[in-house]
Amino acid sequence: MIDRIWSGRSPLWLLLWPLSLLYGAISTLIRLSYQRGWRKSWRAPCPVIVVGNLTAGGNGKTPVVIWLVQALQQRGIRAGVVSRGYGGKSEHYPLFVTAETATALAGDEPVLIAQRTQAPVAVAPKRRQAVEGLLSKQDLDVIITDDGLQHYALQRDREIVVIDGMRRFGNGWWLPAGPMRERASRLQSVDAIIVNGGEAQVNEIAMTLQPGLAVNLLSGETAPLNQLPEIVAMAGIGHPPRFFNTLKHQGVKPVAEVAFADHHAYSEDELSRLTQAHQCLLMTEKDAVKCHGFARANWWYLPVDAHLSGVPLAALLDDLTQLCMASR
Repeated sequence: MIDRIWSGRSPLWLLLWPLSLLYGAISTLIRLSYQRGWRKSWRAPCPVIVVGNLTAGGNGKTPVVIWLVQALQQRGIRAGVVSRGYGGKSEHYPLFVTAETATALAGDEPVLIAQRTQAPVAVAPKRRQAVEGLLSKQDLDVIITDDGLQHYALQRDREIVVIDGMRRFGNGWWLPAGPMRERASRLQSVDAIIVNGGEAQVNEIAMTLQPGLAVNLLSGETAPLNQLPEIVAMAGIGHPPRFFNTLKHQGVKPVAEVAFADHHAYSEDELSRLTQAHQCLLMTEKDAVKCHGFARANWWYLPVDAHLSGVPLAALLDDLTQLCMASR
């Protein structure tokens, strides 16, 4: 239903329109308060790159963060990652995240980033705390923030926005009548626009998510998708249809597709009831980080990597490299 409202296919968005005007007024006032100096923002002692989005829902932001960290690491740049840690709750902050950190404490995305990049990762509701925590432990050339485009209390040197190329901006209205956190005109002030799927426009960087081999949660065994038995697919991400469509593009036809809310907290009993003895459960890597502790032998996940292309890509990487090197 929410997709129909946000895309404009349902007239119910008109009922939410007054709330959208209120949301837009508040978000505009917050941004203006920092621009005019009415509220104080903090500048970190090293460059900060924000990877965020203008819309609610899954756009592929976390794969971009992983790609960016790895791309900078290949250039000899020491990158750390900070996150608000949505979905996690720790008794103390900043929380320093490793591949073994419980997602109940850190949230799923920070743990996934730590697993895939081995970069220093810290979580705190106030991102300044996370930045200061990382820099107190080691020398870093750059801090990358996973989300936080609208967190103006933290100054940034570069802004990268990730867009869902298929859905773009829906009906273009602010939440809750539409998917927008900020209006599309905000793109005029960012440093790079990455478009996940669909067709990239002029000056946008095209991105696709390329799946790898399926990985067994319990044994770590890998296998091509077409060698798995009958598949039940599940996804608890911002936009589950993207995962299901990825499987279809790989020639996989699951016997069932089960969508959960983003950041859903799974239980062993809940997931074990989804499959029969001859079937396997196939999930996203983001879901898998929450399920390793109680995984069954027939549970698998599908890792994906962001592949970026387009004329602006080389210029972006060169710019970010120079920014980081200059801070040494």
